[in-house]
Amino acid sequence: MTHAQQHYIRFVKRPLGFLGALVALLLLSPLLGLTCVLLHLANRGAGVFFTQERPGKGGKIFKVIKFKTMTDERDAAGKLLPDGERLTPVGRLVRATSIDELPQLLNILKGDMAFIGPRPLLVQYLPLYTPEQNRRHEVTPGMSGWAQVNGRNSISWQQKFALDVYYVDHIGLRMDARIFLLTIKKVFCREGINTTSGRAATMELFNGHN
Repeated sequence: MTHAQQHYIRFVKRPLGFLGALVALLLLSPLLGLTCVLLHLANRGAGVFFTQERPGKGGKIFKVIKFKTMTDERDAAGKLLPDGERLTPVGRLVRATSIDELPQLLNILKGDMAFIGPRPLLVQYLPLYTPEQNRRHEVTPGMSGWAQVNGRNSISWQQKFALDVYYVDHIGLRMDARIFLLTIKKVFCREGINTTSGRAATMELFNGHN
């Protein structure tokens, strides 16, 4: 990473991200409150928020927070039903409009995340990355990233990681502004929410090869 990129991250990206997250939380508080009420009713006692450990910059583990869009319904054997069966109509709308990502504004305030950067994935993937793929952890993860505006869940893991590393090599104000504007477009067009197969509510798990 160049000195100019490091300067941008320290003196521009982080301060603007903190201020932007604070303002966004204040402006969106009515929407966040309404979403909490609707999810409380739709999730049938499963809660409103979902937290999970994710690796951040340098692989440091933190807890990401999102709105919970699924119930905790289980089959007769006590096993959770498939994601698609637990995703409620309210949850589907919250996910399609990316409202489920908004609680991560709190992660930005804490410094665990940024508005723009590679998405923080599951901790279990850490030992599966190649050295090149692991470079995605050289920067702070984001609510949206280069991979998200270029396919999100509709592209393969290999394509996604290649896009993440491309972002790491090209991080800067112009790149972040471009991703920010494309993210707004994607949200309104509701593109890339599901996989191309149409059978899964979320991206299939990464196994080190797919």
